[in-house]
Amino acid sequence: MIDLLLPFQYEFFIKGIIVSVLLGGICGLAGVYIILRGLSYVGHGLSHAAFGGAIVGNIAGMNYYIGAIIWSYLASFVIYEISKRNKIKPDAAIGLVTTAIFAFGVLLVSMTDRYTRNFESLLFGNILAITEQDLYIIVSVTILSGAFFFLLHKRLVFSFFDNESAKISGIRTSHIELLFSFVLATIIIVSMSSIGVTLLASVIVGPAISARLLSNNFSSVMFLSIIIGCVASFSGMYTSFFLDSSSGPTIVMFITLAFGITALYALLKKIYHSHSHGGVFHSHPHIHTDEHRHEHTHR
Repeated sequence: MIDLLLPFQYEFFIKGIIVSVLLGGICGLAGVYIILRGLSYVGHGLSHAAFGGAIVGNIAGMNYYIGAIIWSYLASFVIYEISKRNKIKPDAAIGLVTTAIFAFGVLLVSMTDRYTRNFESLLFGNILAITEQDLYIIVSVTILSGAFFFLLHKRLVFSFFDNESAKISGIRTSHIELLFSFVLATIIIVSMSSIGVTLLASVIVGPAISARLLSNNFSSVMFLSIIIGCVASFSGMYTSFFLDSSSGPTIVMFITLAFGITALYALLKKIYHSHSHGGVFHSHPHIHTDEHRHEHTHR
């Protein structure tokens, strides 16, 4: 018999579960705004910038987080300025700026022996190596980021949905977008050592697009995205203990599984349409023809 409670006897596992659930939830929440803004590539890009910044900071003798924050914020500001002052779309600027910082970090690693942090843990994550300091930082960032989204929710949605109307209404959309980039960069930085640079994009975008398939209501999408992120992260972390697998990739597999299930549900819901007429409930396959005809089965 497998002892299902066995993992919870270990302090490192409990710490990993807390971190994975917190990161899954806050990444799921941030992902909804990213999808709304149409910049799903930004999470992938900023994680690369944070990776390069962490390496540069470590080589320069700075704290891992400080180096990552400086370079990620710098990348966010440069992307903002390039997009604002030139006829260049944000996704193009993200691809250029963040990849350049990532390449600079890798270049420094290849040229020096002063880099002491585990290179692979940043790329693929190592949630079981989380320290007490990391845990406190992740809890703090989760709380502060959640407060940011709660307090500025209406401004964020208005700015992302209808930028021009928001400007007319007096909202400084440029400041809102830049601040959002800084908050997103901070979330990515604290997630990087746990999930990994190469896997973060899935954790941010996956729950959001899964939730979008389940609902058209923005509030519902936010709630569902947080739940999917938390549940998938918990499931991935828990399963990785018994499979003796890396926690980051296992979490991503569960997020991908969640997307597959929601995509199948959305497809079946579209094909098998149910509605009522005059109090009589009908269920029928919703098959499109040239004249859009279908047959009703009463029940």
